[in-house]
Amino acid sequence: MKAFILAMIVLNVTLSYGQNKGLSPDSLEVSLLTCSPRQQIYSLYGHTAIRLRDVRTGLDVAVNYGVFSFDKPLFVPRFVFGIADYEIGVIPFRYFIIEYRLSGGSVTQQVLNLKPDEKLVLFDAIQVNMLPENKSYRYNFFYDNCTTRARDMITRCIRGGIAYMPDSGDTSYRKIIHGKNEEHRWARFGNDLLLGIGADMSTTQEQRQFLPENLMHDFGKAIRNDNREPLVDTTMVILEGRAQVVEREFLLTPMQCALLLLAITVIVTTIEVIKKKNLRYFDAFLMFFTSIVGTVIFSMIFSQHPTVKVNLQILLFNPLPFFFIRRLLKRQKSNDRDCQYMIWTTLICLFFIGGLFQSYAEGVYVLALSLLIRNIKGVLLYYNKLPFR
Repeated sequence: MKAFILAMIVLNVTLSYGQNKGLSPDSLEVSLLTCSPRQQIYSLYGHTAIRLRDVRTGLDVAVNYGVFSFDKPLFVPRFVFGIADYEIGVIPFRYFIIEYRLSGGSVTQQVLNLKPDEKLVLFDAIQVNMLPENKSYRYNFFYDNCTTRARDMITRCIRGGIAYMPDSGDTSYRKIIHGKNEEHRWARFGNDLLLGIGADMSTTQEQRQFLPENLMHDFGKAIRNDNREPLVDTTMVILEGRAQVVEREFLLTPMQCALLLLAITVIVTTIEVIKKKNLRYFDAFLMFFTSIVGTVIFSMIFSQHPTVKVNLQILLFNPLPFFFIRRLLKRQKSNDRDCQYMIWTTLICLFFIGGLFQSYAEGVYVLALSLLIRNIKGVLLYYNKLPFR
């Protein structure tokens, strides 16, 4: 934190120096910086920044739209509900590059083909962004993040705009991030559990640019509309990355956990049939577990993230089973218990049908099968198809 404060002090002096001594658009170099993914959860997808370098005045800073703090109250819930605010951070380039050198990440620089007046427009726009009343923005992982902010700042200053070389990609947000979290199965599980059907829709080329490497690729082939010249003058790797060591998140993967639960469910159900005894507390545990997860998914209805509002996994994970637990533990028959099994069984069946329209989190189908087995047992027990109570 002290190093960051020192960097900001140096930055203010640097910017003032560059401005007071007369910024030279002819010697000002504007670059897009693309940083490789690292192993921290918040950096699995890479990062983007803008570099402003003036060899005449000595100005050399990195403009970063991904500044946040885990220390802010309720940061994680605010992030999940789409109400987290990120800030612009501008620091001397040497501090920026040190962070990636220490963590083993790579940094690729694309020097942009901008006209002198466009460079000044961009510089002035960044100065306005740095004002206290403008420095924060409402972050959205897919639609408004550190990469899209950098892209928009650059493209808005280009007269006539730019044209991207059409790509052949026809993919969804979910598939894009799957390509980046393959080694982090529980992080992927959490993402997929919260993401709804909107994450499975086809994306446009510009929508896919939320990912840093996609923007780098598109900028590399883009041309200016006014003179049909390439947007990027030169591309170079200014920092070579090291191999990232993947730390295992948990001993078992989500699918292995789901299969283990299915095996336990089959064993418990078999014991019940052999012993002619109904193990209600096992069902109560399953209901409590799914209700807790369901409460989280249900709360996503109120999130500001468009891709989480409609989530068909709510058919399996929802708060409804929580209200069934007390009735379940009653030993006498009741129409309420009959109703609870029928309702939950119907919802589970609808969940399987919903899988035709939405990709579910890893192992959730297997978990649904475990719940379906217990509910079918409950229905058969109620109608005296099983020889125990």
